[in-house]
Amino acid sequence: MKRSVRVLFVVLAVAASLTMARAQQAELDRVEEAAKVLDEMLAAKDNGIPKSILDKAAALVVIPSTVKGAFVVGGQRGKGVISGRSGSRWSPPAFITLTGASFGFQIGGQATDVVLVVMNERGLNNLMQNSFKIGGDASVAAGPVGREATAATDYKFQAEILSYSRSRGLFAGISLAGSTIRADRDANEKVYGVGYNTRQIVVEQKGGSPSSVMPWMRALQKLS
Repeated sequence: MKRSVRVLFVVLAVAASLTMARAQQAELDRVEEAAKVLDEMLAAKDNGIPKSILDKAAALVVIPSTVKGAFVVGGQRGKGVISGRSGSRWSPPAFITLTGASFGFQIGGQATDVVLVVMNERGLNNLMQNSFKIGGDASVAAGPVGREATAATDYKFQAEILSYSRSRGLFAGISLAGSTIRADRDANEKVYGVGYNTRQIVVEQKGGSPSSVMPWMRALQKLS
């Protein structure tokens, strides 16, 4: 009888371990996909986000393969990461989600990468809230692309957050007004062991830099 109980405990422990591993794998995939988007963004050159903007970035958000689609009323849903910059050093990533709605005549759906370039500390503070609605208090603008970053678009540099989308390898400015960004504390817990909020990871760096986030950190180093 005692042996049966021990066997049961072992089986339950193994099952719990496998469940946790599968849960963590989803977050690891998110990190790797975000790093891939960032690498391809940096390789886009004239068709990508201007270097003059990236050089000024206080933080960067990448939400790979945000799903958008429907007919007449479209919806957006995605999961991504955010890292802040202090000097030439980038913080480990905190996990976030993007949800929202868009109105217009949309037929079908497509997977779209979303990139937010946070231009100043106020924009970063907004994104570090537990829940932040884009287009509310913060100044958010569709970002210029490539050679469009001229004096004619200098007004956009005053925005706190510049938003971009990438579909089929091409970057473009995108309006995310009405969308909401939330801290994904469940994902943070799976990776860092504690359900930290965004500020605790990005500013206080309480979670350290586990090996699972290294693909993203290596991609960020190319921006330094």
